[in-house]
Amino acid sequence: MKLTRIETFANPFVGFVRVTDEHGAQGWGQVSTYQSDITAQVLHRQVAPWMLGVEIADLDDLLDRVQEREHKFPGSYICRAMAGVETAVWDLRGKQAGVPVATLLGGGPGPLRAYASSMKRDITPEAEAERFRRLRGTYGFDAFKYRIGAECGRGQDEWDGRTEAIIPAIADAFRGEDVTLLADANSCYAPEAAIRYGRMLQDHGVTHYEEPCPYWELEQTRAVAQALEIDVTGGEQDCWLPTWRRMIELRAVDVVQPDILYVGGIGRTLRVAAMAAEAGLPVTPHSANLSLVTLFTMHLLRALPNAGKYLEFSIEGADYYPWQQGLFVDDPYIIENGQARVTDAPGWGVEISPEWLAKSEYRLSEAGA
Repeated sequence: MKLTRIETFANPFVGFVRVTDEHGAQGWGQVSTYQSDITAQVLHRQVAPWMLGVEIADLDDLLDRVQEREHKFPGSYICRAMAGVETAVWDLRGKQAGVPVATLLGGGPGPLRAYASSMKRDITPEAEAERFRRLRGTYGFDAFKYRIGAECGRGQDEWDGRTEAIIPAIADAFRGEDVTLLADANSCYAPEAAIRYGRMLQDHGVTHYEEPCPYWELEQTRAVAQALEIDVTGGEQDCWLPTWRRMIELRAVDVVQPDILYVGGIGRTLRVAAMAAEAGLPVTPHSANLSLVTLFTMHLLRALPNAGKYLEFSIEGADYYPWQQGLFVDDPYIIENGQARVTDAPGWGVEISPEWLAKSEYRLSEAGA
C-alpha cells in the first residue's frame, strides 16, 4: 500500500484525517483533540512528507522513521499528528478486508463494560451524586469516576473542602450496591497529600486512583502506589516510549492508561500494552471525549489480552463539550445496560458528518506535489 493523498479537516478542538491509497481506497482517522488545527499543520509539514508515496509494508516501522526524520521534535505534536494518519490507515485496512478494526487486531465485535467518566470539578458533590444515580437508572452504568483536587492544582482543591465532601457523598449514594468507584486527581498532589487522600478513597470503597501526583514525576507516583492498597493509575499524557518503559519498570502505576491519540496511534499503544503485559499490568486507556478516540479505544479493548476492566466513557454533553456535537452521521456511542458495543461494520464503522466537514479548515498533501 502507498498513500497518495492525506487530507485534514480541522478546527481548534478536533481534526479528522482522510487517506487515499494508489488504488483509490480511503480511510478515516483523527488527530488528537485540542489545538487540532495546529496538529494538522504539523501533520502536513512533518509527517505527510515521509509517508506519502512510500510502500507501507510495516506501518509501525514507517512511523518510527517519521520520528527519526523529525528527531529534533520528539514531543506530543508529532505523535498527535502521526496518530491521525495511522488510525486512518487502520480504517482503510478494515474496509478493504470487510471487517472491523477490532478483528484486524485479533479480537472482534461485541460489548464492553463502560464506566461513566465525569470531567467536571465545577459540580457540587450532591449534584454529582444525583447525576450518577440518574445515569445508573437510565443507562445501567455500574462504574463511575469523579474528580478530586484541581487539575495540576499544586495541592489546592477546586474549592475549599470539595474533595473531603465528594468522597463520602459518592460512596453514600451507592451504599450497599455492587458499583465500582474511581477517582481522578489530574496531577494535583505532592506524595504526602496524595497518600492521605488515597487512604480516604480506600476507606470509601474507591478502587482506582488516577494521576495522584504531577504525571511527569514518576518517582512521586511510585511512592504513592507503594503506600496504598488502591490501584494507582496513570500515563494518559505520555507519548515518549522510553518514558513508558521507565514508568512500567519503576512500577510507578498499577494500571497503565495510554491515550491512543496522545501516544501516536494504535500501533504505539499496542507497544505500551505489550510492555505492560510483560510486567503483569492491565491497560485501561484514556478516552475522555466522544470524538473518535473512544471508538478507537473500544476496538482496541476488544482485542487486548491484558485489557482493563472497563472503557472510559465521558458523560459530558454540549454544556461541557460543545465541539463534539454533530461530528458523525449516526452516533456510534450507544450505552445499554452499562455497556458500549463494537459493531461488525468494516473499519471503524462510522461516517463523519459532511456538514461538519464543510465547516472545517481543509488541507491537502499529495504524493509528488
